[in-house]
Amino acid sequence: MSYIIKGILNQQLPWALVLLGVFIAIVLEMQGFHRSPSHWRLPAAITSAPIFVGGMVRLGVDKYLRRKFADRKLSEEQLVAETDKSAGVLLASGYIAGGALAGVVHAFLNLSESIGTRLSGFEKWSTANNGFFEGAHADLLALIPLAVLTVLLYLVGREKF
Repeated sequence: MSYIIKGILNQQLPWALVLLGVFIAIVLEMQGFHRSPSHWRLPAAITSAPIFVGGMVRLGVDKYLRRKFADRKLSEEQLVAETDKSAGVLLASGYIAGGALAGVVHAFLNLSESIGTRLSGFEKWSTANNGFFEGAHADLLALIPLAVLTVLLYLVGREKF
């Protein structure tokens, strides 16, 4: 992520890699990836939506920080350095690292058949007892933590929390 951010800020993004990602997305779309079972589509949705939301939060926080530092007459490079030191950037990095670590832990848990069986039991219980777990309103449950994490990120970035 740091490589991408630095590439964008320094205007030295490796366009060959960006285009590779674009072509992979096009191939997946042509092969009907969007019509595949939901557990295949989930990784794309997990990575796309929060990145967009995080980018919008960063835009709002950067506008605030530019106004905050306007009286200091900083150069563009100094201003970028100041905004990169924001606590919100650190928190967002933690969100990314935490998501990656959770994925690794989940993968290891599924290696054991007994743990996999126990996790399947939790899933069956959730399906039976939680109306938001499956069905028409299942996505609403995921929006609650996304909204909480987004507001927290904004408040930390604005130094309010």
